[in-house]
Amino acid sequence: MALAVDESKDTSDTAQLSIFIRGVDTKLPVTEELLGLKSMHGTTTGKEIFEEVSKCLNEMMLPWDKLVGLATCGQKSGLVGRIREKMRENHAGELTVYHCIIHEEALCGKALKMEHIMNTVTRVVNFIRAKGLNHRQFKSFLEELGSEYGDVPYHTEVRWLCRGKVLKRCFELREEIYLFMESKGKDTTELRDKKFQCELAFLCDIVSHLDALNLQLQGRGPVITDMYSAVRAFRTKLCLWETQMLQGNMAHSLCCQMMKEQISPAVLPSAEFAEKLNVLRAEFSRRFADFESQKCRFELLSNPFAVEVTTAPTNLQMELIEPKYDSVGAVQFLPDTLPQLRAQAAQMLSMLGSTYLCEQLFSLMINKTPHRSRLTDEHLHSVLRISSAQGLTPEYDELASKKRCQVSRLDPGASE
Repeated sequence: MALAVDESKDTSDTAQLSIFIRGVDTKLPVTEELLGLKSMHGTTTGKEIFEEVSKCLNEMMLPWDKLVGLATCGQKSGLVGRIREKMRENHAGELTVYHCIIHEEALCGKALKMEHIMNTVTRVVNFIRAKGLNHRQFKSFLEELGSEYGDVPYHTEVRWLCRGKVLKRCFELREEIYLFMESKGKDTTELRDKKFQCELAFLCDIVSHLDALNLQLQGRGPVITDMYSAVRAFRTKLCLWETQMLQGNMAHSLCCQMMKEQISPAVLPSAEFAEKLNVLRAEFSRRFADFESQKCRFELLSNPFAVEVTTAPTNLQMELIEPKYDSVGAVQFLPDTLPQLRAQAAQMLSMLGSTYLCEQLFSLMINKTPHRSRLTDEHLHSVLRISSAQGLTPEYDELASKKRCQVSRLDPGASE
């Protein structure tokens, strides 16, 4: 089994610690459920988080020696060390710790160092959307111009995927935005600068690719090997785009291609953009170094019989030589006669590569608002547990059998 641990504050500033478990039994089916949700009214140090995690495992009578993985979001100082110490006390194996793949992917984008473009776009969008009058006038302005789009989406830092939509819409409506801002007496010198427009186009292209990868990594039940394969494929794409950018080939950079057609190709800083792609690729390699070190273990699940036997762990070498391959997938083709490989596959299948489940749960905490003061921690936990449950079907017959029917005392012939 593996755990995903993360904490977030609700509207009353109470820290809610969510703990999800992903487990695999001897037949290798995967179970992924909420293990516990704990309210932490004081501090949230690694020691206190560990105590809550320990309580959850003890309450469910889960053995520490079955724990193989832990996914966290950010640095949980002291948590990992205490869990490893507890596992040593129980003679458990080594704990594999991952930082959330989705968070790491989102942080990679900061290596581009193009915050000045995003800040300018955010400032413009906030001017249009923050005041109702400006917003209404802008929408009317677009209607008068016969624009294909009727508005620009609002940007918030909390919603990562909104930035790509905001950038793309602003790029597509750039001419209309210039005219509207000028009608309001705003300086549009920066917005009309060709270098700024080229940088906006480049950022729009890259963020759209990053957002597509982010969506690919989301969801319930993904296998960690598939998640990392998507990241490795993206690194390869970055290498391709870098080469093409130096050649002036914008086949996969549609916004840059549009700018290239509108202005002189010499104005488009292709070499500068290629360097930024190189920096982004290096940042992906740095942030996902922990996953790269597990490459051999990942291959043992995705294609075990293609692994070089001499470099494989000793306890797996004899089973890797066995001609037991079937093309239907790792889970199906590993028979009971290969116990070591099945155990290795079980460990990989149980790994949680992200804290997506925790983040998804926190998004449901909007149920707890200052206007619902009677929604206690216990009520909140019940609501979130039901919301996060998979395949939960009410046993209506059993519930009804425990209730007594209230028989009317009126005579059969009496009037109601």
